[in-house]
Amino acid sequence: MAKKRLRLTVNGVLIDREVEESLRLLDVLRDELFLTGTKEGCGIGECGACTVILDGKAVNSCMVLALSADGGVVETVEGLGSPDRLHPLQASFLDHHALQCGFCTPGMLMSAKALLDEDPRPSEEEIKKAIAGNLCRCTGYVQIVEAIKDAARRRSPSEV
Repeated sequence: MAKKRLRLTVNGVLIDREVEESLRLLDVLRDELFLTGTKEGCGIGECGACTVILDGKAVNSCMVLALSADGGVVETVEGLGSPDRLHPLQASFLDHHALQCGFCTPGMLMSAKALLDEDPRPSEEEIKKAIAGNLCRCTGYVQIVEAIKDAARRRSPSEV
């Protein structure tokens, strides 16, 4: 298979490497960069488990050819916070018990972050719309919506 150069910034780090033309952004993140927080659920853009932020927008990374992201800026769940300093969304998800098995959580967090980056004080309806592409089979959505609302209240301007 043919390889082409891919240059993108992932969680603030410039990546420059040769990748197979057929690789999806999801494949590069998980298999090439070992950022395994991004999950593959359905592989057809329906579940949201693979959601990342690409150039400021939440996208299903299973539906994006890696080379189409060339020159872009990608944020994954690994770039949100650290064990000793959680991002307000991560802390709020914990506080509101907005996760159980955790499989959907990375995608849910990234969809929520993209929303809060665009609108720091969204309405409940805007939150529901922003996470509509993310399926959760364990927790349900009440705790998730409450966690996002709480994170919006907690978030300081420096965390946008």
